[in-house]
Amino acid sequence: MRAIILLFAMLAAGQVGQSDKSTITVKQSSVSGDVVVITIQEAGKPFELQCTKNAPYCVVPQAGDYVMVRLPKNHGYYDCANVELYQKSAAEGNSDSLGQYCINDK
Repeated sequence: MRAIILLFAMLAAGQVGQSDKSTITVKQSSVSGDVVVITIQEAGKPFELQCTKNAPYCVVPQAGDYVMVRLPKNHGYYDCANVELYQKSAAEGNSDSLGQYCINDK
Protein backbone atom coordinates (compact mmCIF):
# COMPACT_ATOMS: atom_id res chain seq x y z
CA MET A 1 0.00 0.00 0.00
CA ARG A 2 2.82 2.43 0.84
CA ALA A 3 4.43 1.72 -2.52
CA ILE A 4 1.23 2.68 -4.34
CA ILE A 5 0.92 5.92 -2.39
CA LEU A 6 4.57 6.75 -3.01
CA LEU A 7 4.19 6.04 -6.73
CA PHE A 8 1.11 8.26 -6.93
CA ALA A 9 2.91 11.08 -5.11
CA MET A 10 5.88 10.83 -7.47
CA LEU A 11 3.63 10.93 -10.54
CA ALA A 12 1.75 13.95 -9.21
CA ALA A 13 5.00 15.76 -8.42
CA GLY A 14 6.26 15.04 -11.93
CA GLN A 15 3.14 16.53 -13.49
CA VAL A 16 3.37 19.67 -11.40
CA GLY A 17 7.08 19.97 -12.19
CA GLN A 18 6.23 20.13 -15.90
CA SER A 19 3.58 22.81 -15.37
CA ASP A 20 3.71 26.33 -16.67
CA LYS A 21 5.77 28.54 -14.33
CA SER A 22 5.95 32.33 -14.69
CA THR A 23 6.85 35.45 -12.76
CA ILE A 24 3.85 37.62 -11.92
CA THR A 25 3.27 40.88 -10.10
CA VAL A 26 0.51 41.16 -7.51
CA LYS A 27 -0.97 44.63 -7.94
CA GLN A 28 -3.57 44.47 -5.16
CA SER A 29 -5.55 42.09 -2.98
CA SER A 30 -8.98 42.54 -1.45
CA VAL A 31 -11.52 40.54 0.50
CA SER A 32 -15.18 40.74 -0.49
CA GLY A 33 -17.41 38.62 1.72
CA ASP A 34 -15.98 35.09 1.59
CA VAL A 35 -13.89 35.67 -1.55
CA VAL A 36 -10.31 36.88 -1.80
CA VAL A 37 -9.67 38.68 -5.10
CA ILE A 38 -6.09 39.30 -6.24
CA THR A 39 -5.27 41.47 -9.24
CA ILE A 40 -2.06 40.37 -10.98
CA GLN A 41 -0.08 41.03 -14.13
CA GLU A 42 1.63 38.28 -16.09
CA ALA A 43 3.80 39.47 -19.00
CA GLY A 44 1.91 42.78 -18.99
CA LYS A 45 -1.51 41.11 -19.19
CA PRO A 46 -3.97 41.59 -16.28
CA PHE A 47 -5.59 38.60 -14.57
CA GLU A 48 -7.56 37.97 -11.41
CA LEU A 49 -6.94 35.21 -8.92
CA GLN A 50 -9.66 34.16 -6.50
CA CYS A 51 -9.94 31.87 -3.53
CA THR A 52 -12.45 31.18 -0.80
CA LYS A 53 -11.35 33.06 2.32
CA ASN A 54 -11.82 30.15 4.73
CA ALA A 55 -10.48 27.47 2.37
CA PRO A 56 -7.15 25.81 3.01
CA TYR A 57 -4.32 27.46 1.05
CA CYS A 58 -6.15 30.78 0.65
CA VAL A 59 -3.67 33.50 1.55
CA VAL A 60 -3.95 37.23 0.85
CA PRO A 61 -0.56 38.14 -0.67
CA GLN A 62 1.01 41.57 -0.40
CA ALA A 63 1.78 43.57 -3.55
CA GLY A 64 5.02 42.46 -5.20
CA ASP A 65 6.62 39.84 -7.43
CA TYR A 66 5.86 36.13 -7.11
CA VAL A 67 6.22 32.94 -9.10
CA MET A 68 2.95 31.43 -10.34
CA VAL A 69 2.66 27.77 -11.31
CA ARG A 70 -0.31 26.73 -13.41
CA LEU A 71 -1.47 23.32 -12.28
CA PRO A 72 -2.46 20.60 -14.76
CA LYS A 73 -6.13 20.22 -15.63
CA ASN A 74 -8.19 18.60 -12.84
CA HIS A 75 -5.50 19.34 -10.21
CA GLY A 76 -6.12 21.74 -7.39
CA TYR A 77 -8.71 22.75 -4.87
CA TYR A 78 -11.12 24.62 -7.15
CA ASP A 79 -13.25 23.67 -10.20
CA CYS A 80 -11.37 25.96 -12.58
CA ALA A 81 -7.83 26.54 -13.85
CA ASN A 82 -5.81 26.33 -10.62
CA VAL A 83 -2.53 28.06 -9.87
CA GLU A 84 -0.17 28.15 -6.91
CA LEU A 85 1.84 31.18 -5.80
CA TYR A 86 5.36 31.05 -4.42
CA GLN A 87 7.68 33.70 -3.04
CA LYS A 88 9.96 34.70 -5.91
CA SER A 89 13.13 33.92 -3.96
CA ALA A 90 11.82 30.65 -2.50
CA ALA A 91 10.46 29.20 -5.77
CA GLU A 92 13.85 27.88 -6.82
CA GLY A 93 14.08 25.65 -3.78
CA ASN A 94 11.66 23.15 -2.34
CA SER A 95 9.35 25.53 -0.52
CA ASP A 96 5.67 25.36 0.23
CA SER A 97 3.29 27.40 -1.86
CA LEU A 98 1.78 30.54 -0.38
CA GLY A 99 -1.66 29.63 -1.65
CA GLN A 100 -3.79 28.03 -4.33
CA TYR A 101 -6.12 30.08 -6.46
CA CYS A 102 -8.57 30.00 -9.36
CA ILE A 103 -7.30 32.14 -12.26
CA ASN A 104 -9.65 34.25 -14.40
CA ASP A 105 -8.84 36.37 -17.45
CA LYS A 106 -9.92 39.99 -17.09
